[in-house]
Amino acid sequence: MADTRERMIEAAVVALQRHGVAGMSFTQILADSGAARGAIYHHFPRGKNQLVAEAATRNGEQVRNQLGTLPVDTPAGVVDAFLTAIRPVLAAGAAGSSCAVAAIAMGTNSDESGAEIREVAADAFGAWASTLTERLVAAGMPPHDADDLAVTLIALLEGAHVQCRAAGNLRPYEQAYRAVIALVRNRYAGH
Repeated sequence: MADTRERMIEAAVVALQRHGVAGMSFTQILADSGAARGAIYHHFPRGKNQLVAEAATRNGEQVRNQLGTLPVDTPAGVVDAFLTAIRPVLAAGAAGSSCAVAAIAMGTNSDESGAEIREVAADAFGAWASTLTERLVAAGMPPHDADDLAVTLIALLEGAHVQCRAAGNLRPYEQAYRAVIALVRNRYAGH
């Protein structure tokens, strides 16, 4: 069984996905992780900001690892695999869940501590784009094009997350999926 600190981080990831930064409470983290009240400042001496940053870092690493397994047959194949992989995440978003990394990017103050947490989000988004770039280059796409497309795919993921949540369905994602697949297939048909 995971140790207390690990359980608290995993509970914080779920809390960020469900409630965002503002709605995340230590009481819920303790209940969900089975940790004692004193565990918070024992494991996270900088308090909520430290727990939030570590949870988002963990979630960011989990996503990056999943992206690293996308097949690299063709550029369109990488894009299709990415868009297929994010569909369940967006379905959860349409039902009220969120992206833990996006939650910290949008749900923090503009002060110095908020900037530190937003940097965690920027690093995660950058790592996701870098991993997608690597997969696209391995599939035969020129590096500059691959980098631009990777950043576009991450923007599509986060934008679709917001739009699907607002709509309560996957229609915005389905439209973006069709458009991006068509564009990539037309541009890189020979690859």
